Amino acid sequence: MPLIQLLISSVFIFFVLYAPQPLLAIFAQSFSVSTATSGALMSITMAPLAIAPIFYGLLFARRNPLSILKIAMLILALTSVLFALAPSFELLLALRFIQGLTLPAALTAMTGFIGQQYSGIQLQQNMTRYIGSTILGGYLGRVLAANFASWFSWQSFYYLFAFTLLVLALCIKPHRCQPPERAPASPKAYLKPLRNRLIVRLFGCVFCMFFCFAALMNYLPFILRDMFNITDSKTIGWVYSGYLIGAIISMATPRLNQFFNNPWRWLSILFAVYCLTLVAMQIPLLGIFLVTFTLFCACMFMIHASAAPLANKISDAPPTVTNGAYVSFYYSGGALGSFIPGMVLQSFGYHAFLFALLLVCATGLLLTYMTYKQGTSIT
Repeated sequence: MPLIQLLISSVFIFFVLYAPQPLLAIFAQSFSVSTATSGALMSITMAPLAIAPIFYGLLFARRNPLSILKIAMLILALTSVLFALAPSFELLLALRFIQGLTLPAALTAMTGFIGQQYSGIQLQQNMTRYIGSTILGGYLGRVLAANFASWFSWQSFYYLFAFTLLVLALCIKPHRCQPPERAPASPKAYLKPLRNRLIVRLFGCVFCMFFCFAALMNYLPFILRDMFNITDSKTIGWVYSGYLIGAIISMATPRLNQFFNNPWRWLSILFAVYCLTLVAMQIPLLGIFLVTFTLFCACMFMIHASAAPLANKISDAPPTVTNGAYVSFYYSGGALGSFIPGMVLQSFGYHAFLFALLLVCATGLLLTYMTYKQGTSIT
C-alpha cells in the first residue's frame, strides 16, 4: 500500500471522528436534546478510544494490518451512511459507539503498517506525516461538515465521505503486506508504564491537556452562539481554523525545546500559557477569543508533541505498550471532556465552564511543575 494512499485514508477516517463536532447545535435542535446530551455524540465515540488501543495492540499483533484497515473502513463507511439516515438521537448514539469501537482498529492498523514497513529515519518521517494527516483530517472534518450544513445539508457531507471511504477501502490490497511474525506481548506488560512515578504524572498531564481541549472544541458552537451571537454553521466552521493555525505554530516545538534543559520545565511553561488562554477567554470580545483560541490550540499541540516523545524516553516498557497507554489516557480525557463540562456550561454558563477547565488545566500544571521543582531531569 503506497504511503500516500494510507495518508489520504487517514484524513477521511478522521472525518468520521470529528465531523459531528461543529454540528452539535444542529443535532440538539433537530432531535430536541440538551447541550450536554448532544455532546455525548463525541463522548460515546471517544470512550472506546480510551480503552480499545490497549486490547487491539494484542489482538492484532499477528494479523495483517491492511486486512484490518480494509474491514474497519468498510464498517465506518456503512455506519456513516446509517448515521445520516438515523431517525432518532438514540440511534445516532448507537452508531457513534460502533464507530468508536472501529476507529481504534483503523488507527492501530495504520500505525502498525508504518511500523512494519519502515525503520530508522524513514519510520520517524512517515510517522510524522501520519500525525500530520490526522491533524488535517480533524480540521477538514470540522470545517467541511459545517460548510456543507450551510450550503446543502449535513447529511450530504456524510454521504460524500462515506462513498470516498468505500472507494479507498476497495483499493486496499492486503495480500501485498505480510502479517508481522513477532508474538504478542503479555497483557501484564501494559501495566508496566504505570509503575513509574514519572509516567503516571506525565499521563495525568496528557489527560488534563486533552480534557480541556476536547471540551472547548466540543462546545465551541454553543459558545459562539450564546456569547457572540454567531449561529451560521459556515462561520462556526471557519472559527475552527484556529485549530489548524495552532497546529502550524506547534511545528516550532522542537526548535523551542532546545532552549530548555529540562523537559518538565518546558511542559510547565506550556501549561502555564494554556491556563492563561482560558483566563483571557473570560473577556467577552470576539477578537480576543479568536486570538486566545488559536494560542490555546497551539499550546495543546506543543504539549502533545513534547509529551509523546518524553513518554518513550522515560518508560522502560516496549514502545507499543507505552504508546498504547498514552493513547488511552489521551482519549480518556477526551471522552470525559466531551461530556462533563457540557453539564457545567448548561447549568452555570460560559464563565463557570471556563473556570472548570482552568481547574483541570491547573492540575496538569501542578503535576509538571512539581516534577520540575523536585529536580527531575531526563537526558
